[in-house]
Amino acid sequence: MRFTSTGIEGAWLVDLAPIEDDRGSFARLFCRASFEARGLESGIAQINDAVSVRRGTLRGLHYQLPPAAEAKTVRVIRGSVFDVVLDLRPRSATFGRWAGAELGAATRRMMHVPAGCAHGLLTLEDDCEVLYLASAAYAPELERGIRWDDPRFAIEWPMRPSVVSAKDRAWPDFDEAWHLNAALRELRCGS
Repeated sequence: MRFTSTGIEGAWLVDLAPIEDDRGSFARLFCRASFEARGLESGIAQINDAVSVRRGTLRGLHYQLPPAAEAKTVRVIRGSVFDVVLDLRPRSATFGRWAGAELGAATRRMMHVPAGCAHGLLTLEDDCEVLYLASAAYAPELERGIRWDDPRFAIEWPMRPSVVSAKDRAWPDFDEAWHLNAALRELRCGS
């Protein structure tokens, strides 16, 4: 596996290093030791699968507050997407910054999203399927989201989304009191 920094603290693009022969190829999709060597979350609590039928479908930007904050490793297994990580960790040197990259079934590139960062994607073609390795189980009471067009972050999407869920359209403009309240409380109590 080859890891390339995104410029966001703890967020990495992960490329497979396949071994090829006359049968095809073999590569590690995940290696706990490789993740741990970079200080990345290596536990997997659940694996999620998202299928989007139309080009221009936007999912996100989603995250969970502590204690259910989750790291994700994202891989496209059909189609291609523009994948975004947004740093919402108050003590991070890259707080408020975002990074995006194209992920596709053909390239087999993955994105590692650290806990405390929001994640979203925009499908670049019809019929996309994405797998997420998640370090924490879904906790609806701790779920939060950033609207794709929140002016605070000015994410540069490659096209305007054509399909966005009602829930993702309804996220409020960024407000630390609501978006980070549990994270800030945990930092105050833990420091």
